[in-house]
Amino acid sequence: MPLFAAIFEDDPEAAERVRAVAEDDHLAWLDRHRDQVLVAGALRPAEGGPPSGGLWLIEAETAEAARRICTEDPFYTQGLRKAFRLESWSRGFPKRPVTL
Repeated sequence: MPLFAAIFEDDPEAAERVRAVAEDDHLAWLDRHRDQVLVAGALRPAEGGPPSGGLWLIEAETAEAARRICTEDPFYTQGLRKAFRLESWSRGFPKRPVTL
C-alpha cells in the first residue's frame, strides 16, 4: 500500500489554547488510527522547545485518503494546524525492517 509523509505547520496563535483542550483527543485519535498513521510526532525548531508542527508517516490507498486522514485529526479540526503538506514517500531500503 502507498506511503505518504504529512508535514504539519502549527498556528502559533492557536497552539497553547488548542493543545490544552485537544491534546488527549488528538493522542486517542492517533491511537485509534495506528494502522494508517504508522509514525507520528512533533517537530520543534530546537530540541526541547515548543512544537511548531508535526510529521506523520501514513499508509493509505490514495493521496486523497491520506489527506482525509490528516483533516480528521482533532488538532486539525480544532484549528491548531495552519497548513500541511502531503508527499508520496518511498523507503530507501525496502527490504530492511524499520523499528522505532
